[in-house]
Amino acid sequence: MAVTGLFSVGLFGGAFDPPHSGHVALSAGAKSAFDLPRLIVLVSADPGHKRTHCPPHVRLELARAAFPDDEVVLDPYPRTIDLLRAEQYASPLFVLGADELARFPSWKEPDAVLALAELAVGTRPGYPRGQLEEVVAGLSRPERVHFFELEADPASSTEIRAGQGFERVPPAVAALIRDRGLYTD
Repeated sequence: MAVTGLFSVGLFGGAFDPPHSGHVALSAGAKSAFDLPRLIVLVSADPGHKRTHCPPHVRLELARAAFPDDEVVLDPYPRTIDLLRAEQYASPLFVLGADELARFPSWKEPDAVLALAELAVGTRPGYPRGQLEEVVAGLSRPERVHFFELEADPASSTEIRAGQGFERVPPAVAALIRDRGLYTD
């Protein structure tokens, strides 16, 4: 069950290479479930865990098109803990999908992340809840992890980069991709 009214800001980070309907649904779901007064979309300039196709300034422009009602900024920190230590947000709620929670123990200093922020985890029908419960049970502060439900959305950045699934990106993002000739061989 979502805890509302306790958080001053939601933080939603990622490579957004490109942003798609799943990202938009996750951010909207978190804003609604937790009654967030503000959401900051953090476009990772140089994700420490993956290679990106487009340069940071292009991914920032795409994210601004995908999230027109939110603050969208370039995140210069390669890891979440570095961002949280440097920016020192008051009462932050870090938004992520179930797939990222499954990888959370491999993040840099996950216990320190939980000391500085609580997590809002969007889950979709069919995702193995038992796996998530195991991850949460192994955390130092499991009470700081909150779940909220999302509808199924098959969008995938990998698919879009491969030239498929463009119907799963917001229209403004699709227009930028088309106009700039992005994600084509």
